[in-house]
Amino acid sequence: MNRFLCFLFCVLAVAACKTHQTAESITPADEAFMREAILLSVESVAQGGGPFGAVIVKDGEIFASCSNSVTLDNDPTAHAEINAIRAACRALGTFDLDGCVIYASCEPCPMCLGAIYWAGIDRIYYANTRQDAEAIAFADNFIYEDMDRPMAQRNIPIIQLLRDEAQSAFRAWTEKVDKTEY
Repeated sequence: MNRFLCFLFCVLAVAACKTHQTAESITPADEAFMREAILLSVESVAQGGGPFGAVIVKDGEIFASCSNSVTLDNDPTAHAEINAIRAACRALGTFDLDGCVIYASCEPCPMCLGAIYWAGIDRIYYANTRQDAEAIAFADNFIYEDMDRPMAQRNIPIIQLLRDEAQSAFRAWTEKVDKTEY
């Protein structure tokens, strides 16, 4: 009997570790969380913000629900996903959002996608595509395209300067025994 329970536990653990969901496995809760993100995007437009919303959920509970506030805050990084990541980190008291899921009203831009990866979020659900955003003048394909070019050919010059001096911070990090890794 113990062997069977061990086998069953292993099977369930492997199933729980699957990172990709199919359309057939989307739950009513997933749809409800996405509707919340969409509602935030609609409300944001009414309040003078951009048409984007994001919700971060952990263990079935919303820890952050934010909209785009770029124009309201005069902050080009105040995308819904970034605002939600910041709020979820404050609410959870951590910079590591492992175990969290983000529901975004639109496919995340390169900046937001990078932040989602750095935050350790497990899964991304989105509603509108980047092509839908481009159709209403929110285009970020130029960033994806520019990143594929060699640095010398990019639209914004990227110039390395004082690397040897900057290495002192990296040496200090390497030598620090009580650092918080991330």
